[in-house]
Amino acid sequence: MVRVAIVTDGPYGERTHENIGEEFETDFIELEAPSGIFADEVEIPEEKIEQIVSADIVITYILHPDLTLELVDRIHNQVDWIIVGAWRGEGFRNQLLGYGNVTAPENMCDLEENGNPSFDEFVSKFGKPVVEVDVEDDRVKDIRVLRCSPCGATRFVAEELVGTEVKDLPVRAGLKIQHYPCRAAKMRLFADDECKKELAARIHCEAFERALENQ
Repeated sequence: MVRVAIVTDGPYGERTHENIGEEFETDFIELEAPSGIFADEVEIPEEKIEQIVSADIVITYILHPDLTLELVDRIHNQVDWIIVGAWRGEGFRNQLLGYGNVTAPENMCDLEENGNPSFDEFVSKFGKPVVEVDVEDDRVKDIRVLRCSPCGATRFVAEELVGTEVKDLPVRAGLKIQHYPCRAAKMRLFADDECKKELAARIHCEAFERALENQ
């Protein structure tokens, strides 16, 4: 089973750590961000690096771009895959993707298999939502979450909708995301495209559409 390390320099990652920890051995590692917006020299303690590279999959919620880049540069050839959950600007994203084993998704609930064994094992449980829905007498009898968003939103939605009418279920699934404390928009403050919370809602709506089609 893959081992996961979640790395942060601020307020994000704890909920993901709790959720992913239910399926995989997961470490939560905090780094100190440089004091300025830009830093000529970014230092990461060696003991922290050793802890991080003991994982197969590294998920970063680091907000400071220089710290993100320094970490990726130091560990990319020592881990199987890196998922950058917080990034600013397409130029910076392309720079990260250039390492080859780095993913910088628009939204953490949009991860899908890419052919890397460790990454695929991880996203078999966490990433783009996959659910199964049982319907009886036009009501939702049961919802099984086969793949959950890393933050746990899919399970939240499923629990809220069991026992409700099946009519407009996908739409209501999307709306329920608005009641979950999704942090996607805050993670991407510098993005000017589709609101990340709206994207998360649409992804969940589509997941429930597929589930009803596959009944």
